[in-house]
Amino acid sequence: MSDLLDVLRSIVGTDGVLDDPHDIAPYRGDLAVTSSETDLIVVRPRTTKEVTAIVRACAAAGAHIVPRGGGTGLAGGATPQSDGLDVVVSFARMRGIRSVDVINNAIVVEAGCTLAEAQAAAAAQGRLLGIDHGGAGSSQIGGNLATNAGGNNVLRYGMARDQVLGLEVVLADGGVLSRLAPLRKNNAGYDWKQLFLGSEGTLGLITAATLSLRPAAVQRVTALVGLASPDKALVFYARAQAAFGEVVSACELMSDVCVRLHMQHRQETRWPLAQETPWLLLLEADSASRYFDLDGALSALLEETVAANIVSDGTVAASEAQRHGLWRIREGIADAMIATPGSLKSDTAVPVAAIPAFIARADEVATRVVPGCRPAPFGHVGDGNIHLNVLPPDGMDAAEFQKRWPDLIAAIAEVSLSLGGTVSAEHGIGLIKRAELKRMLLPAEQDLMRELKAMLDPQNVLNPKKII
Repeated sequence: MSDLLDVLRSIVGTDGVLDDPHDIAPYRGDLAVTSSETDLIVVRPRTTKEVTAIVRACAAAGAHIVPRGGGTGLAGGATPQSDGLDVVVSFARMRGIRSVDVINNAIVVEAGCTLAEAQAAAAAQGRLLGIDHGGAGSSQIGGNLATNAGGNNVLRYGMARDQVLGLEVVLADGGVLSRLAPLRKNNAGYDWKQLFLGSEGTLGLITAATLSLRPAAVQRVTALVGLASPDKALVFYARAQAAFGEVVSACELMSDVCVRLHMQHRQETRWPLAQETPWLLLLEADSASRYFDLDGALSALLEETVAANIVSDGTVAASEAQRHGLWRIREGIADAMIATPGSLKSDTAVPVAAIPAFIARADEVATRVVPGCRPAPFGHVGDGNIHLNVLPPDGMDAAEFQKRWPDLIAAIAEVSLSLGGTVSAEHGIGLIKRAELKRMLLPAEQDLMRELKAMLDPQNVLNPKKII
C-alpha cells in the first residue's frame, strides 16, 4: 500500500490522496451499503490525464478501483468490496463546466459536476437539462450517467442515457475514449458510449459528457389531487395526456403511508388537502411556448375528472412558492425513507397498465415475508417505476429488519417479473440486486455481459463484484 500511496501522491498531489481512517470513512459506501472491512485509499483527481495515470498505477499494483460520485446511490454500487486493496476514485474535484452551446443546445460537463450545478448552468442560458431528481444537490453527473439515473421527468425526457450526445471515458488499461462533439445525427459505426452508460463503472470511468439541452419552460402548471386507488390514478394520467399532450413532465403517485411518514419526519400535522384520501398524485406540465394554454387545459382536466368521480379533492399551485411546497411532499418522502432506520428502498418497474396489480401483489407478498412490515409505495406513474419501499414493523430493530432485505427484494422482484417488469428501474444493480438480475436475464444475455467485462477489463480492475 505504501508504494501505491507514493505513486498516487505523485500523480494528484498530497492533498489529493486520503488514507487516514477518519478521512476515508465517508467513502466506504453509499446510502444502501457500507463496508468497513476492506483496505482503502481515496484519490481525488482534477483532470482526465490524472485519472488515466491512476488507473495504470492501480492496475500495476493489483489494486481495484471503485468510482464514486456523490455517494447517494441506493444499490451499493459505490461500496468497496474486493478481497485486496481498493482505491476509491472520487470525482469531486473534476466539476468543471467546459461549455454551454445555446445553438446546438448542448452542455459539456466533467464527471464531478453536480446535477444541480449543471442545471443552473443550463438555466442561466435559458435552457433545461432533462435529468432531474431529488438528489440533484449532491449527486454528480458521472454517477448519474454510470447508473443511468431516472427521476421525475423520465416520462417526457427519458432516462439519463437519453440526454447524452457525447462521452469521455477512461478504460481499464488507462486509454481514453473521447468524443464530445454535440452531434445529434451520427451513424458512424457502433454507438460505443451506450456501453458505459448504466455500467456502474465496471467497464470504464466516465470523466466528461456532452448533454442535450432544451429551451427552458416559460410557463408551468402544478396540481396535487386526491384519489381512491391506483386504478383511478391511471385513468387520471390518461386524461392528463389527452388534455396536455406531450407536455406532461411529471406524474407522481404517493400512498398515504408515504405521505404520513413525510409529515412525521417534517413534524407536520395538516394533511396536504382538505380531504384525506388513500392516495395523492402530483401532476406537472410545462411549455417553452407562451402560446400554449396550460391553465385552460388544467382547469378542463380537473373539472372533468371531478365530475367523473376520478378525483375527490385537489389543489393548484398559484405561485412558485406553492409549487415548491407541493414538490416538497414528494421529495420529502424519499428523505423520510432514508432517515428511517432499516427501511428498504425498492426500485422495480412494470408496464404502466400493470401498476395497480403490482402494488396490490407486492404489498401482499411483502407482508407475508415479514408480518407487520409496512409497504410504502410511491413513484413515477408515467414510466411504471413504483418504489415499493418497506418500513420495518413497529418495534423491530433496524439491523434485524435488514437481515430480511434479501427475502423482501426477491419477493418484490418476482412480482415485477411476473408482470413483465424489471428488477431495477433507475437505481442500478450494484451489490444488492445481482441475484435478481441473474433471475431476470437469459443465459445468453448474462454471457454477453461477462464477455464484455472480460474484453474491456480483463484484470477485473474496475468496480469488482458489481452487477455481475
